[in-house]
Order: sequence, then structure tokens, then C-alpha cells
Amino acid sequence: MTGIPNIFENMEHEYRRQLLHAAFGFLILLFPFIGPEILLILSFLMILALTFLPEDWSLNRYLYKKPLPGARGMLTDKINEGLKSAKNLAISVFILMLISALLEFTPYRLPLYVIAGAIAISTFGTSSANFIRHRKQLQLLRCKSDAEEAECCLLPSSIVLLGTGILTAYLAGLWLMHWQDITIDLNMLFFLAVIGSVTGALFESIPSNIDNNLSVPLGSGMSMWLFSSFGYSVPPQQMFFALVFSMILGYLAYKTKIADLSALFSATLLGVLIIVFSELFWFVLLLTFFILGGAFTKYKYRYKESIGLAQSKGGVRSYENVFSNSTAALVLAICYGIYPQYADLIIFAYLGTVATATGDTLASEVGTTAHSQPIMITTLKPTNAGVDGAVTILGEIAALLGSMVIGLLPVIFGRVEDAGMAIAITTAGGFLGTNIDSILGATLQKRGMLSNSGVNFVATFAGAAVSGIIYLLLN
Repeated sequence: MTGIPNIFENMEHEYRRQLLHAAFGFLILLFPFIGPEILLILSFLMILALTFLPEDWSLNRYLYKKPLPGARGMLTDKINEGLKSAKNLAISVFILMLISALLEFTPYRLPLYVIAGAIAISTFGTSSANFIRHRKQLQLLRCKSDAEEAECCLLPSSIVLLGTGILTAYLAGLWLMHWQDITIDLNMLFFLAVIGSVTGALFESIPSNIDNNLSVPLGSGMSMWLFSSFGYSVPPQQMFFALVFSMILGYLAYKTKIADLSALFSATLLGVLIIVFSELFWFVLLLTFFILGGAFTKYKYRYKESIGLAQSKGGVRSYENVFSNSTAALVLAICYGIYPQYADLIIFAYLGTVATATGDTLASEVGTTAHSQPIMITTLKPTNAGVDGAVTILGEIAALLGSMVIGLLPVIFGRVEDAGMAIAITTAGGFLGTNIDSILGATLQKRGMLSNSGVNFVATFAGAAVSGIIYLLLN
């Protein structure tokens, strides 16, 4: 029974550290009253102070539990880790302030309300998430639950980060608008708060050696900065619908073990942006790719596992899979919202990129189950299954049919006028994009110049280009 009081004591110290971390966020309250230059100097001085802070400082005794005899080294490691995290947060603020100062009088300036929002997300948001995570972990420890159940702590805490981040980032913008002589479109402010918070939750969910106090504020800040430069805004109710709809679908993928937590938030970010910049149907079209990909990953999974060609982690997709296959679609969806005069061209390019992602996934997952001898796409000579650039007749047929499905959907839902042209252009873009993927695998990937994700990334843009060029030639 001595373990439980010890756990409670550790939790108490953890709560103290999170409260101090959240308190750093109140720096936002000073923003309207002191200039950016002073804020830059303050963040730099904070970095220096945390760098040379003595280990036996009285605050450390309050934040860290007194070690058992012989465990002095463990305490030192914890203190150093805590100081490093605090310093990383100060470094993040300094970097954002420095960018703001350097670009102050340019069209690409970094607004102060974006920096305030990034700080709010990375302090109030992450601290709230850590409170929830540690409380859940304590409950699991008391119940002696296993590690797989402990993973369930991550989703509730990430959702808390998302909700708290949106609220506090939005309030930070209102605070600046109230005290400074600036006008911020409230719709855009809410839009940026959502984008920044989803990005922060995504970075926090990615297993990495990079401290969250660097990745979360910089990731949130850069994403909000990017979209603030577009001056694009939507009504809050539309933004809220896009967020909830994307989150629910991402959660279903997570629960059915199609996606991990990082893929859930990647898909949420993609969904929000695609729905907001284009419309719901184009996100549903992308979801068709994820559903087909997840389903065919499970197709004859035991057989593919037995020959060493199965998708790792039981076929669960991560953020790398999401972004490598969907970045082209995201770029085109944003272009659709910004350049409506090129809507038809962008739509066909979008169909081509989704068809490429679908065709490539089906070709890989179905083609590896073929009993015929694969051939190398660059030499047409027999090769082994699973080799980069290896293709089979079954895989080519799967790529063709998968691309055709993507072309059929906008026809069925009445999103295009010329059904024959839509199916033909989409199928051609997807099929050729899939084979470009294979050529890249046989050349650049085989030489170590591109990873599998890199190949998918390039191929999806190639598929978009093929469909776009065919559309221009026919019109």
C-alpha cells in the first residue's frame, strides 16, 4: 500500500509544475501594454535565466518531490528536464517574437494576436491536457490496468488541449483587440484559433524526440500565421460543423484501428481546411480513399503478414500516411477557395490526386496477394514481390478500378456536368499517377533519395498534374 501515497505525492508535484506552466500563459496580458521589442528582450532574458538557474533553487524543491536515499541522480535528471522544457517554451516565444520584429513592416508580418494565440494553446491548452492525462494515468495505476488501456489517456487529454486551446486563443485575440487600436475579424479569429489548436493537438500526439514546448507553440503559430495571411474567414457555425464532423470521422477511424492518434488529428486538420475552403463533398471524396485504403489493408492481411509484405502496426495509419497522400488534395482545396475562377480545373486536378492515392494503395494491398510473378516497371523483367517498383497485372487492375471509383462518385452525386469526361480524366490521372509512383519507387526510392512517404507525396501531385493537363487539352 506504500505505492499509492507515493503516487499521490508525485501527482501533487506534477500538478504544481503544470500550474506554473499555465501561469506562463498570462504573459499574454502584457501584450497590449508593452511593445514587441520589450517582449522580445523579456523572452531572451527568460532564456538566460533558465539556462543559468541553479539546481538547488527553492522553487525546484517545491516542484519536485524529495528523492529517496540513493536516488539523488534521478531528481537531478527531472529538474534538468523541467528546466529544459521551460527554456524551450521561452525559446519558442523568442523565435516568434523575432520573426514578428523582423517582418514588422512587410506584407508577411506575423501579427501579435497570432503569437498570443500560440502561447495560449501551448500553455493553457497543454497544461489542461496534462492534468487530464495524469489523472487518468493515476486511475489506471490504481486499477493496475495494462499499457494498452493506458494509451486511452491520450485521446481525452488531446481533446481537452483542443477545446482549451480554441477558447484561450480566441480570448487572447479579443484581449488584444480590446486594449489596442486594432480591428480583427471575429470570424477569422475563431478560424485561426481552431486551426492553431488542431495543429497543436497534432504535434502533441506525434511521438518525437522534439520537446512539445518547441513543437506545439511553433507549429500552432506557423499554421495560424499562414492562414492569417490569406485573410480568409468563415462563419463560426460553419467552422464548428467542419471541426465536429472531421473529429467524429477521425475518431471512428481511430476506434476501428484504421488510424492512430496522430492520424486522427491529421485527418481533422485536413477535414476542417478542405470543408472550409471548398465544400463537404470534397472531404467525403478524400475519406473514400481512407476507407478503401483501410479496408484493403486488412484484405488477406494474414497472408501478407506471412510473406512479410503486410502494413506495419496491423495496418494502422499514422500522420505520415495521411499527409503524404493528402497534401496535394489540401493544397488544391485551399486554391479552390482562394481562386474560384479556376474552379473547374482545380476540381479535376483534385479528382486526379485522390484517384492516385486510392489507386496506389489498392495496387499495393491487392497486388501483393497476386500469385503471378511481379515485374519491375522500369525494365519489365521478373522481380520479387514487395520490391520497390514491382507491379502485377492484378495490382494494375486494382489501381484502374480504384481510380474509376473516385471518378464515379462526383458523377453519382451530380457534382460534374460531363460524366464521361469526369470518369475518363480521373481514371487516367489516378492510373498514370499510380504508375509514376511505381517508377519513383524503382528509381529514387531504391537509391535512397526518397522515402515511401516522399514517393506518395510526389506521385499524388503528379496525378493531379496529369488530370489537370488532360482537362486543359480537352477544353
